[in-house]
Parts: sequence; C-alpha cells; structure tokens
Amino acid sequence: MLVFITSLRHPAGTPDYGRTESYLRDTLASICSQTSDDYEVIVVGNQKPAFPLPERTRFVEVDFPPPTEFAGRMNDLAQHLWDKGTKLGIGLIAARSLDPDYVMFFDADDFVHRGLAAFVHERPGRPGWYVRRGLIYSRARNAYAPRLRLFRICGSTYVIPFSAHKVPADLLATASQDQVVEAFGPERIERVVAGHRWAREWWRDHGVELEPLPFPGAVYHVDTGENHSRSVLAGPALPYRSHLLTDFGIRPSKTPARTYWSAFGLPAFKPDLRVRPPAFLRPKAPRMVRPPSSVA
Repeated sequence: MLVFITSLRHPAGTPDYGRTESYLRDTLASICSQTSDDYEVIVVGNQKPAFPLPERTRFVEVDFPPPTEFAGRMNDLAQHLWDKGTKLGIGLIAARSLDPDYVMFFDADDFVHRGLAAFVHERPGRPGWYVRRGLIYSRARNAYAPRLRLFRICGSTYVIPFSAHKVPADLLATASQDQVVEAFGPERIERVVAGHRWAREWWRDHGVELEPLPFPGAVYHVDTGENHSRSVLAGPALPYRSHLLTDFGIRPSKTPARTYWSAFGLPAFKPDLRVRPPAFLRPKAPRMVRPPSSVA
C-alpha cells in the first residue's frame, strides 16, 4: 500500500484559508483518481476542511500554534519547516496503523499522476523512487512546462519505504511538536520530512538508493501564492492540453484563446506587467437595441 501524506498551514498563517482549502480539494481530486485502490491519503492540519473528504482520505487534527510563535525556539529549523515537518511527522505516526509499504509526502496544491499507486503496487520490495521528470504548471496562466530534476524544486516527488522513516512504535498522533522533533531528530525533519531539495542524497547516505520514476509522476503547481518559495512559471510555456486532465486531473482554467495569450503573449515575458489583452479577447459590450416605436 502507498499512503499519501500532506499538511495544511495554520489558518492564522495564510491570508485566505478558503483558497488554501480550494487548492487542497483539487489536489485530493487528483490523487484520488488513482487507477489502483491500494492507497490511502492522510491530511494533517489545525482545522478540518469545510468540504467532504474523498474516499480513502482521513483528516488528523492537531492543535499546534501558528509557527510564528516558535521564533525563539526553532531548533535551527525555519518556521515553516517546523510547522510542516512536525505535521508530516504526525502523518507518519497516523500511517503506522495502515501498515503501508511506502509513503509519499505531497504539497497540498500539487498534482500526482493517476498511475502512481498502481506502479508502486506492482513493484513490492523496491527501494523507493523520486520524480526526476515532471511538470510545472500555472493555473493563473493555464500553461505548463516540462521539468527535469523536479525533485530539486517540488515537495511532491519522493516515494519512500515506510520502514525507512523509522517511526517510533510508542509515539502517538497526539504528540507535541517538541516530541515529534525529538523522536525523529531535527536533521531528518528538516532534510527529508519538511525539506526535499537534497533528500535523494540524504537517503543515499542512509542506505536507501532511490530509483528515478520512469514517467512524469507529479505536477508542481506555481503562481498560487501558497508556495513558500514564491515560485512562478516565467517565460513562454506550453498551453493547456487534455493530457493534464487524463493523467493528473487538472481542469482548464481559461478559454483556449486566453490560454494561448497567457502562454505566448506579453504576460509570458512580463508577468508583473498589467497588459491589456488584445481586442478579440476582451468581453464585448452588449449592443444597445432601440425598442420598437409605439407610435402607429
């Protein structure tokens, strides 16, 4: 079994929690379109989402304070890594009861290939995988671009044997953040639970030689306002195509004409510039129709 695990920001840590939940809803729709039933999803956060969770998805509630309150005692972890890492640690503890073979952390606004659970199910005993080839996608532009070495920039790119995480048997899902960090160790929390940039090398140094996934396994969603890295899709890009829906469950956000303008037009070269779209893309004003005269 493959268990997908994600964390949600504290509601006080985002200016628009409704938008955060909207992204999560789309992400869960992507993950839960797997072609295999051999998976579960765990979402960890301070507030249960307002929408019904899909089948095979469970919510684990924590009462962790906003990460800004930990500015004085971060154990050398950045604030968002502290919050994200300890929540994902709780997710690992919750996954223990499912007895999974593998776990995959994912960011709550990314997308995952629908064939991933089936691929993992058919290869028991493998050392795990990382997403080398993937996509970067902007819903704001309805455009995307292929990316090599996606695992360097995206947190939804590692499938790790559950046993490799060494989840303590006596650690409960009600543990405090300090207890989670003490149990897993600050280095593990920072490098491979909350962090991902150099996770492949960290796992190799700890005896886990991950294999590259042989297909684009994930889509990094940018231009959302939710990325800590503030990543964007800059420059000309590929306009939305239907395989984004069939492979990842991503629905188009613009009409074809507006998509091509976003992908190739002036906004692609200067995203911060408020460029007026060409006339054929502007909404047409309603025509004034003179009412018929009542005079015979």
